[in-house]
Amino acid sequence: MRLVLSLAASALLLGLAQLPARATSCSEQIGAIERRLDSPGAVQIAGLQDGHTIRSSNSPKALSEAPMGPPSDASMTSTAARVFDARHLITRAIQEDSQGHQRACEDTMTEAKGMIGALP
Repeated sequence: MRLVLSLAASALLLGLAQLPARATSCSEQIGAIERRLDSPGAVQIAGLQDGHTIRSSNSPKALSEAPMGPPSDASMTSTAARVFDARHLITRAIQEDSQGHQRACEDTMTEAKGMIGALP
């Protein structure tokens, strides 16, 4: 009986305790794409946007230099207009994420990733 009461009290206290906010998978995607849009390759395509700085990804997956030759899929060629549109989609995804619309945020981020294309 004591064990049951102890477990119930523990569960109640845990439920009442304020836990730190966790980043959602969509907010993690947003952060990754924002870093990508502030990369040297994106700046080469679209220019440096006001209020942004060039970020190094420090990713072990990052290429040391841009691939030579045309992309294998020409529709994935990144342009300044597509990067600009992707930034607007990211703004929309941030709003959807803050409103708790996880699926809508993920769909918007998928659209933004396709819009960005392959950056050098």
